[in-house]
Amino acid sequence: MPKHIISGLKYLAAVELRKNGYNQNQIAEILDMNRSTVSHYLNGRNISVNSVEVAEVIRDFCRKDFLTMVYTLLKDVNQTRTIVKICSNTSYKSNIGNSCIACGICSDACMMNAVVLDDLKAKINDEFCCGCLICGEMCPTNSITITEVK
Repeated sequence: MPKHIISGLKYLAAVELRKNGYNQNQIAEILDMNRSTVSHYLNGRNISVNSVEVAEVIRDFCRKDFLTMVYTLLKDVNQTRTIVKICSNTSYKSNIGNSCIACGICSDACMMNAVVLDDLKAKINDEFCCGCLICGEMCPTNSITITEVK
């Protein structure tokens, strides 16, 4: 069953990329799939409706649960980042307060690699942030706030 759910998630990502103007070769490269599978997905072949429905439910989880579930299924951080970023239609804005002590816990906890330490303060690249809030939950000084902007 996990392989079917992964197929559903990759289908959703392929459809989203197609909407954004990517061709089948580009989609195949981004999703680490062969072009023929992408073609089948985009034409509604070789993908079960149940797999897509389950993937849609997972996509609609809260961001933290979505990220965790995708990682659990794929067992690959880079593929997880790719799927989560493509399937997330929301943007986030971060703010790091002056109480940040640059301990690095937030950076280590971020599976999306959105948090880095710079000049003794954490910085979040909002482009990569998926809004899971794990960094803020792990922050010992409660210096991180993430808000949804789109």
